[in-house]
Amino acid sequence: MADMTVTEALGELAALEDPKMRAANEKRGDDHGMNLSRLRALAKRIKTDQPLARELWATGETPARLLALLICAPREFAADELDAMLREPLPPKVDDWFVNYVLKKSPHAEELRLRWFDDADPTVAAAAWSLTTVRVTKDSAGLDLPHLLDLIERDLKDAPSRLQWAMNETLANIGIFHPELRTRALEIGERLQVLADYPTAPGCTSPFAPLWIGEIVRRREG
Repeated sequence: MADMTVTEALGELAALEDPKMRAANEKRGDDHGMNLSRLRALAKRIKTDQPLARELWATGETPARLLALLICAPREFAADELDAMLREPLPPKVDDWFVNYVLKKSPHAEELRLRWFDDADPTVAAAAWSLTTVRVTKDSAGLDLPHLLDLIERDLKDAPSRLQWAMNETLANIGIFHPELRTRALEIGERLQVLADYPTAPGCTSPFAPLWIGEIVRRREG
């Protein structure tokens, strides 16, 4: 299709808005009312369009930013640009997609992981832990895994929710992918009881690290 203008894209997004869905999403802190599969279909029609993605992001509106994250070219963002984007107030879904669809695919991922690891902003530190989890699962050479477990043991219980979630993910994946540290990861999870009561739908894996580790290890070894 011919390149879509930002005005046309915003018009398409407005047509996807569903007031009932917005009410449900707002309870989770997400200020949009879009069916995400319809949003993905729109992104598929537009295809990758970095200039349009930048314009959509600049609106500051959640629906526009979600679309921007689906049509952008992650490799084209500079490290400082990604840093500035992450430091804006982002609702949970935008933050989640930004980390998973852009940061994890960026050539600057490791540089930013190191830059952000001890950041005072818990959302920024959480992104560093998410990037650390990628290293834990795919390329752990050079990572001090016992030290990561020390930090998790010390800070997980009292971490703000987004940071806690990211650290917990690292804990579980150390237990899953590094059998020599599995006993310690399970012990930390059992003692701290973080997310032990998290409501989990039937057929889904609990985010409580000991259950998560046990379930995935069973599947991988089963």
